[in-house]
Amino acid sequence: MSITSRLRSPEEIALNAGMEVPRLLLPKADVFAEQALRLRQLAANHPMRDYLMLMAVVAEAQSAQLPTYPEPALPTAAQADTASQQGVPLLDAATWPREAFWRDQWRTLMRDVLAKLPADSPARAGVSAALAVDDATLDQQAARLLTGVSLGLDMGLAPLLAAGLQLYFTHLVMATQAAMTSAFGYTQDEGRCPCCGSLPVASVTRIGGTSEGYRYLHCTLCNAEWHVVRVKCVHCSQTGSVRFRSLESVAGDAPLPAGKRPVIQAETCDTCWHYLKIMHMTQDAQVNPVADDLATLTLDLLVSDAGYARHGVNLLLLFGEPDDEGAAPPPSQGPH
Repeated sequence: MSITSRLRSPEEIALNAGMEVPRLLLPKADVFAEQALRLRQLAANHPMRDYLMLMAVVAEAQSAQLPTYPEPALPTAAQADTASQQGVPLLDAATWPREAFWRDQWRTLMRDVLAKLPADSPARAGVSAALAVDDATLDQQAARLLTGVSLGLDMGLAPLLAAGLQLYFTHLVMATQAAMTSAFGYTQDEGRCPCCGSLPVASVTRIGGTSEGYRYLHCTLCNAEWHVVRVKCVHCSQTGSVRFRSLESVAGDAPLPAGKRPVIQAETCDTCWHYLKIMHMTQDAQVNPVADDLATLTLDLLVSDAGYARHGVNLLLLFGEPDDEGAAPPPSQGPH
């Protein structure tokens, strides 16, 4: 694993010069379609091919359902004002009341996935079992997933359940923005999504338009992206001890040309010992935060072995130790 020292980025130079940077990039209608395409690309000859292909089928089903998803109850202008004044996410996933139809939509999503899986797919049994889960269990598992409580969380069900919650909150964010100009204000914790309060899955340096060259964190739940300057720890906000780590070239592969940056790196902090992956579209324009994160678990393992804890999470593949008995969800300060 190679290490790159702290450098002053062009982004920092631009910010110091007073250039305006787009603060939020909200999800677009093709968000799941792009994810599905990238997952299929990455699955070829990958050790996790079966899982990546399952998630590609899930993303395709999400994409098909998004345009006709039921209209949710939206936040009021008063709620938006309160959230903005308090500096908290408007649609805090830990406390925002989910409408009952999310369960029916999730079951439709799972039936679509099951219909598209090959007859010999090992994932069919898991999807079929998920469809048999009752409403009370679904709500209980969803609450644990959205509040980060792993005690009692069904790790096999969680990625499939997360797919339905991603669909719900992605649509909710899109509908809220369409109905209310500048619905999402600044929040106090830039390490969490300013729309729904969830953790990022990874960060990505964008190309094209006004976001060219800037780093955005990608929400693991609602797919919103928010700007945070590069070479800054998103967990503790320190800058002096940030380093970039990447996988060495696999034996037999040609090394990277001199001066060429890896597509995916782990941005580590030696102050708080956390990390988050950063992906560079300048090196691969097709890189996708969710898909490429799933395909680079080896980097997570190596960085974890070096003593760093992950700041973000990919809801489509959870791992880790269960919480202690009696652990409580993190407190929410949402305006609800």
